[in-house]
Amino acid sequence: MSLLLPPGPARRLGLYALIVCVLSVAAAVVSFMRGSFLGIVWVLLAGLSSNMCWYYVKRARQRKSVTG
Repeated sequence: MSLLLPPGPARRLGLYALIVCVLSVAAAVVSFMRGSFLGIVWVLLAGLSSNMCWYYVKRARQRKSVTG
């Protein structure tokens, strides 16, 4: 079984969500290091985008198993 997902909109959206998650975690770290509590917003955004990433990856795998 291949770990790569088939090309399609769900895979692309999952990749975008992963990129947003990584960037928001980096922004949260920088924000907290500077002493700003704005990092809380970045942490919440990271959590949301992480959930979106898992959803779209799961959806792409589900479609892959249904279509063959």
